[in-house]
Amino acid sequence: MGRDHRKLVVFTLADQLVTAVYQVSGAFPHSERFGLQMQLRKAAVSTASNIVEGSARRTTREYLNFLNIATGSAAEAGYLTEVATRLGFLAPADGEPVCGAYSELVAKLNALMNSLSAEP
Repeated sequence: MGRDHRKLVVFTLADQLVTAVYQVSGAFPHSERFGLQMQLRKAAVSTASNIVEGSARRTTREYLNFLNIATGSAAEAGYLTEVATRLGFLAPADGEPVCGAYSELVAKLNALMNSLSAEP
């Protein structure tokens, strides 16, 4: 089953968020390089990567599994962005739009999974 991840709205949003996360987390304190900064970046990349990997899988069941993992990673990235904002590592003007975009991405991933689950 050939799916082109580049045609998915969820992939486009996840991909844009990887770039945004790298940009805003670049100003984290040096002491967070191997802590919150790395975890946030890892969750952002994991979200997009799991969408890509799932799209390459042969069955809808496998695809749904990877979309489910991507949803968890997106929720994690949203939470970590909130934490970074509360700790003052991100200005609210930087953190809040990223948090909002992750909430939107989780909703869109859930909608995609629901539509795929409804297929015969």
